[in-house]
Amino acid sequence: MKAEAETICESHVARSLAGEELRCGEFVSVLYEICELPSYLWSGDPQLLPPGELVRIQCRSSEGGVPLKVKAICLPFVFVKKPCGQHRTLDVRQHRLVRLNEDYAQAVWKAMSKKAKTRLKI
Repeated sequence: MKAEAETICESHVARSLAGEELRCGEFVSVLYEICELPSYLWSGDPQLLPPGELVRIQCRSSEGGVPLKVKAICLPFVFVKKPCGQHRTLDVRQHRLVRLNEDYAQAVWKAMSKKAKTRLKI
């Protein structure tokens, strides 16, 4: 009988961050985005919400779980790098960021950067 080697894969929970907890070089991801829409888009009672008042809605990010490497911070703005090499500026007032586990972030970063390189070669 052959003994099978088990790979232990620990699960971790991404922790929500306040802007002042961010550090350069760490991996974060966008958990959700806050969209602000004028209240007149709803056909509700104008006495409850004045037509010009903004309504905040939390939307799940389409890129949830994608690791972003923090390059620079000037609150409320955070400059991040994507695995494909592109850069992006996030506003922490409109994006809820979470800190990613280092092992998870490295594995996804490596896989996504390889995928981006193969797309560029085609």
